[in-house]
Formats: sequence, structure tokens, C-alpha cells
Amino acid sequence: MFVAIRCLLVWLSILCLSSLQADEWPGWRGPRGDGHSAETSLPTKWDQHSNVAWKIDLAGDGHASPVVWGERLFLVSCDKSSGARKLTTYNAHTGSVMWERKVIDSPLETKHSLNSYASSTPATDGQHVYVTFLESDNRTVVATNVSAPRDVTIGRMVVAAYDMQGQQKWLVRSGDFVSVHGYCTCPVLFGNLLILNGDHDGESFIVALDKRNGQEIWRVAREHKTRSYVTPIIRDFGGRTQMILCGSKSVTSYEPSTGKLIWHMDGPTEQFVASMVDDGQRVFLTAGYPDRHILAIDPTGTGNVTDSHVLWRSKKNCAYVPSPIVVGSYFLVTSDDGIASCYDASSGERLWFERLGNHYSTSPIAAAGLVYFTADNGITKVVRPGRTFELISENSLGEACYASAAASAGHLFYRTTGHLVSIGAKP
Repeated sequence: MFVAIRCLLVWLSILCLSSLQADEWPGWRGPRGDGHSAETSLPTKWDQHSNVAWKIDLAGDGHASPVVWGERLFLVSCDKSSGARKLTTYNAHTGSVMWERKVIDSPLETKHSLNSYASSTPATDGQHVYVTFLESDNRTVVATNVSAPRDVTIGRMVVAAYDMQGQQKWLVRSGDFVSVHGYCTCPVLFGNLLILNGDHDGESFIVALDKRNGQEIWRVAREHKTRSYVTPIIRDFGGRTQMILCGSKSVTSYEPSTGKLIWHMDGPTEQFVASMVDDGQRVFLTAGYPDRHILAIDPTGTGNVTDSHVLWRSKKNCAYVPSPIVVGSYFLVTSDDGIASCYDASSGERLWFERLGNHYSTSPIAAAGLVYFTADNGITKVVRPGRTFELISENSLGEACYASAAASAGHLFYRTTGHLVSIGAKP
């Protein structure tokens, strides 16, 4: 009997641990970087007054998403009056501040009107949280890759690590960065590596740091020296672990442990913002500027695959900023100007398209077979993917929202222009 009870307790502890791990939202677009949550009971109906667990004022500005691990919610921000870039940890159950740290002081950099001074979503492994900002000294150069000459600030990529109690473990400056559109690079964790995309209008690079001390492990130069803001995804295809991203006028696959090039594809355009997704067989992108494309790519190639591994392509209502999402056999995306489309992921057939709103900056998330699209005006439309359009609900936050949502422990977390909001049952 004692042995049976002990086995039952061990099994229950493993089950609880698995549930806790499934609940985390540890970085940009969640556990796999593709917008998917393992949650099965996220709310589908709310407004600014009902089904709100808590709502707190935000002192700083930013478009970075919340990151959640256990009871901790991490958020970065900028105090525009002082230039202080901050990391704040909140209690995810109550919204109370657990601790706040100033990472750097810096003059405000040149940026696009839809960007912010704190747009890089942190990453956490449950032991440390990793953040990055642009540090500027007000030096300027003439901007490149723009329609008309104008000055743009030069900066340095600052990366820092904090433990869960708020003690800074290390801080490094990983390279120069200049872009007329400002700064955003979301760190990606892979084993003991912290990988950052340094595509910019200068000596572009991708760099991998040792997450334990910030020391550089590898660095690869990016050929075309052109800004992009894409967060890599890391997947196994064809017996190879690949880090895949679009940017620098190309789509590229690297070995994440070494930075060695696996395959690349020219174009299909110049500038990229949206992160890529996959369905286990294909990788998908939506881009960009100046040309708009949706592509499905076979990721099993080697070398230059421009003419050999594009499976299907569309130029209808493509997105530049919002990342797409794959749910089952469906590929879904909303264009910046508010047209949502659903494709058959294998064939590229566009099954339906529908206007959801006027403008989108955020990327959708998915849970329990539903997709959550949030427009700039703070209205989230919950859609069930399928061969025909099915709207489940329409919900308003009551104010503008430019940061993608996070999901954990039965709650949705939204950063609006003025508040941090937890949607779901009150604790």
C-alpha cells in the first residue's frame, strides 16, 4: 500500500510539474515562438469591465509583450522623460509589483511612429530573465535604405540578465545598431545560448551569447546590411536542428549551436518584421517591404534553394508587421490594414478572407483551436479556423494596444497604451 501511495504521489507531482511547464509564456510568441498556448480554458468573452482579473496603470511606455513564468510576469518599458529603460516584475496573480530595475539610461533613439523605445520582448528560462535595449549617445548619421535622406541616431545593442529576485548577473554591449525605424530584437534561448538578430542598416549580424555570463559564442555577418526585426524560430527538419528567419533580403537557415549556414533563399523582398511559423513540414513567412509576399517553403534543402523549395506563394493581403499563425491544417494571417485570410497550409488555397479591423500591429495567439486577433484599437476578435469564416466573439480592452498578448494559467495578459491587464477569473 505504501509503495502504491508513493508511486501515486510521484505521478501526481510529475503531472503538476508538466502542467506548470505548459502554462509558461517564456518569450516572444510563447513557448515555441509561434503564438501557440497549451491552455485549454482561456477566456473568449470580456470587456473593460467584465472578466477582468486585475488592471493596473503602467508608468512607462513600450510595445514589448509580457512574459510569464509561474507567479512572475516580466515587462520592459521606457520612461520617455528620463530615458530610463526598465525591467519590472509583477505578480501574475494580483498585478502587484515584485521588483523593478533600471537597466540603462539612454537618449531616445530615432524610430518609426509605430515602434517604441521598449519593443524587445524579454526571454526567461525560469532562473533568469534576459532583456535588450538600444543605448544611444545622440550621434547621428545619414540614414540609408530610405526614400529621402535624413539623420538617424547610432546606438549599441545592450543585453542584460537578471535572476528571479532582480539581481543583475551580467550586462554586455553586443554591437552597433542603426535603423531609421528604431530597435527591436527579441532574444531566443537555445540550450545555454541566447541568440539575437542584429539586422540593421550597417554591419548586420546574428550573435549567440552564453546565457550564463554574456560571453560571445558565435557571430555571423549578414550580407545585405538591411534592417529587419524578425525573431528566429528553432525547429527540427530533415534530421537537422535549424534556426530559421527572414531578413537581410533573404530567408536563411543556420545551425543554432554554431551559426553555420544550412540553406538560404534570395528575397522575396527587402525588409521583414513578421516572424516565421511552421506546420511540422513547411515553414511560412509573410512580408514585407517594398513587395508583399506569403510563402510556404520546404525546409529540407541545402545551399541556395530560391528556385527549388518554394511550395506555394500568395500576394493577397499579406502582412508586413503582424506575424502569422498555423492551427492544424490552416495558415492564418491578418494584413496590417485589417484583412484576415485563412489558407490551406498544404496547397496554398485561400479559403476565406474577412475584414476584422482597421489596422493591426500585434501578432495573433492560438489556444484550444481558436485564434485571437487583436487590432490597434484594442478589439480582439476570436476566430475558429476552418474552411469558412467563424467569429466566436468580439471583445474590447477600451484603449489602444500595440503589444501582442501572452497566455498563462487560464488568463490572457494584455499590455495596452496605458495599462497591464489580466483577462480571466479573479484569483
